[in-house]
Amino acid sequence: MCGRFALSAMLTDIAEEFSTQALPEKTLPFDWNIKPTQEIYIVRNQSNREREISIASWGMIAPWSKSLIEAQRSQSMAINARSESVHEKPTFRSAFKNRRCLIPASGYYEWATELGDYKTKQPVFISRDDQKLISFAGIYERWISPDGEIRESAAIITRDAVGELAKVHNRMPVCMPKERWSDWLDIQLTDAHEARALMELKDPDAHLRLWPVSNRVNSIRNNGAELIEPEEPGPSETLF
Repeated sequence: MCGRFALSAMLTDIAEEFSTQALPEKTLPFDWNIKPTQEIYIVRNQSNREREISIASWGMIAPWSKSLIEAQRSQSMAINARSESVHEKPTFRSAFKNRRCLIPASGYYEWATELGDYKTKQPVFISRDDQKLISFAGIYERWISPDGEIRESAAIITRDAVGELAKVHNRMPVCMPKERWSDWLDIQLTDAHEARALMELKDPDAHLRLWPVSNRVNSIRNNGAELIEPEEPGPSETLF
């Protein structure tokens, strides 16, 4: 899964990376500890099929939510969608068919399980080895509150982890390569089988690297570039 991530890039640089001139009215601050329900950038196609950068909150609001309390509850439980079932789950299937997006990140955090060389719950940071932004495959939804306010929300799609990442946790985000962005964002592509095929990658961990970081990231009160600085990990708790 992906429960925290970081984005420390100027909006203009993000726009250049994703080849778009359509920007949101406000700019989000650099953040090295983005948490669920927080505002994030998403990249999507407009009705004219031109790309835009917009803002949504992280965690999918179920379309059938009847109150703000219901919306917030559903959102906290839907920050990730599994690639294996995103096309079937009621919360996600309409968005997967009609409202796919990319979610830019400088990197993301994962907490080690008993699978590998790190002690359990050791936080690690994963980023690209070429310092470019990661492009999470995402979906977004629009929900209208009882008072008429339109709220947009998004979820990150995950898959089975591979390679070194699988030694930390059994899930990882689907990182969409640049050559597939146009197809993924294509609003004319509504066939679930074709959309799912775009997530089938030969090397899903291509260009990704990881290193252990401080457990200061565990607290949402902490922020700053120091959170992603390498830290000597404790010994593994694995017996064999």
